[in-house]
Amino acid sequence: MAVYKLDDKEIYFPNPVLADDDGLLAIGGDLSVERLVLAYSNGIFPWYNEGEPILWWAPKERFIIKPGEVHVSHSMRKFFKKHETHILINRDFADTMHRCRLKREDNVGTWITDDMEKAYGQMAEKGLALSVESYVDGELAGGLYGVSLGKCFFGESMFSDLPNGSKIALIILSHVLLQNDYVMIDCQFETEHLKSMGGFTISFDEYRKLLDQGLRNN
Repeated sequence: MAVYKLDDKEIYFPNPVLADDDGLLAIGGDLSVERLVLAYSNGIFPWYNEGEPILWWAPKERFIIKPGEVHVSHSMRKFFKKHETHILINRDFADTMHRCRLKREDNVGTWITDDMEKAYGQMAEKGLALSVESYVDGELAGGLYGVSLGKCFFGESMFSDLPNGSKIALIILSHVLLQNDYVMIDCQFETEHLKSMGGFTISFDEYRKLLDQGLRNN
Protein backbone atom coordinates (compact mmCIF):
# COMPACT_ATOMS: atom_id res chain seq x y z
CA MET A 1 0.00 0.00 0.00
CA ALA A 2 1.08 3.58 -0.57
CA VAL A 3 2.36 5.60 2.38
CA TYR A 4 0.27 8.75 2.75
CA LYS A 5 1.85 12.19 2.60
CA LEU A 6 0.30 14.49 5.19
CA ASP A 7 -0.40 18.17 4.69
CA ASP A 8 1.18 20.40 7.34
CA LYS A 9 -1.86 22.68 7.33
CA GLU A 10 -4.60 20.04 7.68
CA ILE A 11 -4.99 17.86 10.78
CA TYR A 12 -6.05 14.45 9.51
CA PHE A 13 -4.89 10.83 9.13
CA PRO A 14 -5.92 8.09 6.73
CA ASN A 15 -7.67 5.06 8.20
CA PRO A 16 -5.02 3.18 10.23
CA VAL A 17 -6.04 -0.16 8.66
CA LEU A 18 -4.40 1.17 5.46
CA ALA A 19 -0.93 1.00 7.02
CA ASP A 20 1.77 -1.06 5.32
CA ASP A 21 2.52 -4.53 6.65
CA ASP A 22 5.34 -3.08 8.76
CA GLY A 23 2.90 -0.59 10.28
CA LEU A 24 4.00 2.56 8.45
CA LEU A 25 0.92 4.64 7.63
CA ALA A 26 1.93 8.20 6.77
CA ILE A 27 4.77 10.66 6.46
CA GLY A 28 5.03 14.37 7.18
CA GLY A 29 2.71 16.68 9.08
CA ASP A 30 3.73 18.17 12.41
CA LEU A 31 3.81 17.35 16.12
CA SER A 32 1.12 19.77 17.22
CA VAL A 33 -0.97 18.82 20.24
CA GLU A 34 -4.06 18.56 18.01
CA ARG A 35 -2.37 16.15 15.60
CA LEU A 36 -0.87 14.02 18.38
CA VAL A 37 -4.24 13.70 20.13
CA LEU A 38 -5.90 12.68 16.85
CA ALA A 39 -3.12 10.19 16.19
CA TYR A 40 -3.22 8.43 19.57
CA SER A 41 -7.03 8.45 19.54
CA ASN A 42 -6.84 6.34 16.38
CA GLY A 43 -4.02 3.99 17.37
CA ILE A 44 -1.32 5.94 15.50
CA PHE A 45 1.98 7.23 16.87
CA PRO A 46 5.09 9.05 15.57
CA TRP A 47 8.45 7.26 15.46
CA TYR A 48 11.37 8.50 13.41
CA ASN A 49 15.05 9.39 13.58
CA GLU A 50 16.67 12.80 13.84
CA GLY A 51 16.89 14.43 10.42
CA GLU A 52 14.08 12.33 8.92
CA PRO A 53 10.56 13.53 8.14
CA ILE A 54 7.98 12.51 10.74
CA LEU A 55 6.86 8.91 10.27
CA TRP A 56 3.46 7.78 11.60
CA TRP A 57 2.83 4.14 12.53
CA ALA A 58 -0.20 1.91 13.12
CA PRO A 59 1.13 -1.66 13.53
CA LYS A 60 -1.15 -4.57 12.57
CA GLU A 61 -0.57 -6.06 16.02
CA ARG A 62 -0.18 -4.20 19.30
CA PHE A 63 1.66 -5.11 22.49
CA ILE A 64 -0.20 -4.16 25.67
CA ILE A 65 -0.29 -4.71 29.40
CA LYS A 66 -3.54 -4.77 31.33
CA PRO A 67 -3.43 -2.47 34.39
CA GLY A 68 -3.07 -4.50 37.55
CA GLU A 69 -1.77 -7.53 35.62
CA VAL A 70 1.90 -6.64 35.53
CA HIS A 71 3.92 -9.73 36.42
CA VAL A 72 6.00 -9.23 39.55
CA SER A 73 8.82 -11.76 39.71
CA HIS A 74 9.93 -13.49 42.89
CA SER A 75 13.12 -11.42 42.90
CA MET A 76 11.13 -8.20 42.55
CA ARG A 77 8.85 -9.20 45.43
CA LYS A 78 11.94 -9.68 47.59
CA PHE A 79 13.24 -6.30 46.41
CA PHE A 80 10.01 -4.55 47.43
CA LYS A 81 10.18 -6.15 50.88
CA LYS A 82 13.80 -5.15 51.35
CA HIS A 83 13.54 -1.53 50.19
CA GLU A 84 11.25 1.44 50.67
CA THR A 85 9.80 2.24 47.25
CA HIS A 86 7.31 4.75 45.90
CA ILE A 87 6.51 6.74 42.78
CA LEU A 88 5.73 10.34 42.01
CA ILE A 89 3.63 11.38 39.03
CA ASN A 90 4.75 14.46 37.10
CA ARG A 91 7.65 15.26 39.40
CA ASP A 92 9.34 16.84 36.38
CA PHE A 93 8.04 15.69 32.99
CA ALA A 94 10.75 17.40 30.94
CA ASP A 95 13.54 15.96 33.10
CA THR A 96 12.12 12.44 32.95
CA MET A 97 11.68 12.53 29.18
CA HIS A 98 15.20 13.85 28.75
CA ARG A 99 16.61 11.12 31.00
CA CYS A 100 14.85 8.56 28.77
CA ARG A 101 16.46 10.19 25.76
CA LEU A 102 19.95 10.12 27.28
CA LYS A 103 19.70 6.47 28.28
CA ARG A 104 18.71 5.46 24.75
CA GLU A 105 21.33 7.68 23.11
CA ASP A 106 24.00 5.98 25.23
CA ASN A 107 22.83 2.50 24.17
CA VAL A 108 20.79 1.83 21.02
CA GLY A 109 20.03 5.33 19.76
CA THR A 110 16.83 7.30 20.17
CA TRP A 111 13.83 8.74 18.38
CA ILE A 112 13.42 11.31 21.18
CA THR A 113 14.49 14.42 19.29
CA ASP A 114 14.40 18.06 20.39
CA ASP A 115 11.09 18.42 18.53
CA MET A 116 9.66 15.37 20.31
CA GLU A 117 10.69 16.73 23.71
CA LYS A 118 9.01 20.04 22.93
CA ALA A 119 5.84 18.43 21.56
CA TYR A 120 5.29 16.01 24.44
CA GLY A 121 6.13 18.75 26.90
CA GLN A 122 3.22 20.71 25.43
CA MET A 123 1.04 17.60 25.79
CA ALA A 124 2.04 17.38 29.46
CA GLU A 125 1.19 21.05 30.03
CA LYS A 126 -2.34 20.29 28.85
CA GLY A 127 -2.65 17.18 31.04
CA LEU A 128 -2.44 14.83 28.05
CA ALA A 129 0.90 13.24 28.94
CA LEU A 130 2.48 12.32 32.23
CA SER A 131 5.73 11.15 33.74
CA VAL A 132 6.24 8.63 36.51
CA GLU A 133 9.33 8.62 38.68
CA SER A 134 10.30 5.80 41.03
CA TYR A 135 12.26 6.11 44.25
CA VAL A 136 14.21 3.50 46.19
CA ASP A 137 15.11 4.35 49.79
CA GLY A 138 14.55 8.02 49.00
CA GLU A 139 16.73 8.14 45.88
CA LEU A 140 15.49 8.66 42.32
CA ALA A 141 15.77 5.24 40.69
CA GLY A 142 14.05 5.49 37.31
CA GLY A 143 10.94 6.47 35.49
CA LEU A 144 8.85 6.52 32.36
CA TYR A 145 6.60 8.84 30.40
CA GLY A 146 3.67 8.49 28.06
CA VAL A 147 0.43 9.88 26.71
CA SER A 148 -2.76 9.62 28.77
CA LEU A 149 -6.09 9.93 26.95
CA GLY A 150 -9.36 8.89 28.53
CA LYS A 151 -8.69 5.59 30.29
CA CYS A 152 -5.76 4.59 28.07
CA PHE A 153 -2.07 5.06 28.81
CA PHE A 154 0.36 4.97 25.90
CA GLY A 155 3.85 4.25 27.19
CA GLU A 156 6.67 5.92 25.28
CA SER A 157 10.00 5.26 26.99
CA MET A 158 11.67 4.33 30.30
CA PHE A 159 14.92 4.92 32.10
CA SER A 160 16.69 3.38 35.09
CA ASP A 161 19.40 5.09 37.10
CA LEU A 162 19.36 2.39 39.77
CA PRO A 163 18.61 -1.35 39.47
CA ASN A 164 14.89 -2.04 38.87
CA GLY A 165 14.11 1.67 38.56
CA SER A 166 11.86 1.43 35.51
CA LYS A 167 10.28 -1.83 36.71
CA ILE A 168 9.20 -0.18 39.95
CA ALA A 169 7.69 2.73 38.03
CA LEU A 170 5.71 0.43 35.75
CA ILE A 171 4.55 -1.96 38.49
CA ILE A 172 3.25 0.75 40.81
CA LEU A 173 1.81 2.80 37.93
CA SER A 174 -0.19 -0.21 36.74
CA HIS A 175 -1.95 -0.40 40.09
CA VAL A 176 -2.64 3.34 40.06
CA LEU A 177 -4.14 3.00 36.58
CA LEU A 178 -6.25 0.04 37.72
CA GLN A 179 -7.65 2.09 40.60
CA ASN A 180 -8.60 4.75 38.07
CA ASP A 181 -10.34 2.31 35.69
CA TYR A 182 -7.77 2.44 32.86
CA VAL A 183 -8.30 -0.32 30.30
CA MET A 184 -4.75 -0.74 28.98
CA ILE A 185 -1.13 0.29 28.88
CA ASP A 186 -0.17 0.46 25.21
CA CYS A 187 3.46 -0.63 24.83
CA GLN A 188 3.35 -0.36 21.01
CA PHE A 189 6.00 -2.98 20.15
CA GLU A 190 6.96 -6.22 21.89
CA THR A 191 10.18 -6.37 23.89
CA GLU A 192 11.48 -9.26 25.97
CA HIS A 193 11.61 -6.97 29.00
CA LEU A 194 7.93 -6.01 28.75
CA LYS A 195 6.91 -9.56 27.83
CA SER A 196 8.50 -10.79 31.06
CA MET A 197 6.38 -8.24 32.92
CA GLY A 198 3.08 -9.50 31.57
CA GLY A 199 2.81 -7.86 28.16
CA PHE A 200 1.04 -9.67 25.33
CA THR A 201 0.16 -9.15 21.69
CA ILE A 202 -3.34 -8.45 20.38
CA SER A 203 -4.69 -7.79 16.92
CA PHE A 204 -5.38 -4.24 15.80
CA ASP A 205 -9.12 -5.01 15.85
CA GLU A 206 -8.87 -6.06 19.52
CA TYR A 207 -6.70 -3.05 20.23
CA ARG A 208 -9.18 -0.69 18.59
CA LYS A 209 -12.02 -2.06 20.75
CA LEU A 210 -10.00 -1.41 23.92
CA LEU A 211 -9.04 2.02 22.63
CA ASP A 212 -12.65 2.93 21.88
CA GLN A 213 -13.71 1.65 25.30
CA GLY A 214 -11.04 3.69 27.07
CA LEU A 215 -11.81 6.87 25.19
CA ARG A 216 -15.56 6.43 25.61
CA ASN A 217 -15.18 6.05 29.39
CA ASN A 218 -13.25 9.30 29.76
